[in-house]
Amino acid sequence: MVAVGDTIGVEEEFHVVNAETGALEPAARRVLRTADAEPELHRSMVETASAVQTDLVSLRADLLEKRKSLVDASARHGLAIVAAGSVPGSGSTASRVYPNERYERMAQEYRQLVDEQQVAACQVQVGVPDRDLAVRITRRIRDWLPTLLALSVSSPYFADQDTGYASYRTIVTSRWPTVGPPPDLATAAEFDRVVDTLVESGVISDAGMVYFDARPSARYPTVEIRVADSCPDIDDVILLAALARGLVTIAAEEDEAGRPLPEAPQVLLRAATWRAARSGIGGHLVDPQARTAVPAGVRIDALMRHVRPALERRGEWETAIDLLDALRSRGTSATRQRKGASHREVVLGLVEETARS
Repeated sequence: MVAVGDTIGVEEEFHVVNAETGALEPAARRVLRTADAEPELHRSMVETASAVQTDLVSLRADLLEKRKSLVDASARHGLAIVAAGSVPGSGSTASRVYPNERYERMAQEYRQLVDEQQVAACQVQVGVPDRDLAVRITRRIRDWLPTLLALSVSSPYFADQDTGYASYRTIVTSRWPTVGPPPDLATAAEFDRVVDTLVESGVISDAGMVYFDARPSARYPTVEIRVADSCPDIDDVILLAALARGLVTIAAEEDEAGRPLPEAPQVLLRAATWRAARSGIGGHLVDPQARTAVPAGVRIDALMRHVRPALERRGEWETAIDLLDALRSRGTSATRQRKGASHREVVLGLVEETARS
């Protein structure tokens, strides 16, 4: 029988850019002719999904193979691929959505929100075979999700300007009606009733438009953690995957032990997400249980202590520590991007990092 956390997968979203200028290109259809990838909302975006994996080594190899497929396919057309929450040109002009009935319906219904949704995420799927448990797990892990965001931040630029945020992707997506910390629900039936009401009211058109920071997947027996920016450095993706699986595993153990669900006001959880988006790991983060702000490093260390038992059992603790140390040493992508002398230099640096194996 498959146990919680036995399987893991990652979905990565990418921007398609001009290989010389770094400008966004609505050329996804050309790339997708030969790439192992799928379309995303905008014509300047594509998405990949790993196969279901059980270990980090296989997951890394799978993701690198899919990145190489995208890099090779784009290069044939003078294009390049960027894994980052945004690029400087994101949201600067209205962009046509990919020619897909669902995306076109969304564009008609949500107008400016869709126009500006030129942002990319990294989503981790962790196997949870029981949907009731999956809903409870999203409640148990939500205090830690802003810390995952802080580690992934890669979207300081939007509409051709420095926004002052480490993850402006988070701010862009926060305007949608079904985004934010997972709600206070305890069963799959409750979750489904909420989704049905949202669909019946016309707020969303299908269950796939529930964009909570963590949710039971609409398609798979998983908990989907979707709070992170797309990450140019593959090491950061693997770190996020390890930590996400650790969180889900520990949450399942707490549930089995009958520990009470943690309580924190929704407004404080949203504030914790905003704080992480604003400064990443370069400032303070909010501890929703202590109801205080702490230095980001303190919160990250607390997260590592929390998931350590799960990572040690899988033999992933040393890998996670090494990856975290490397991230702390080089800084987040948002920090590195701000060292670029021009927007073109920023994007071409992201192109190089995305393609690096």
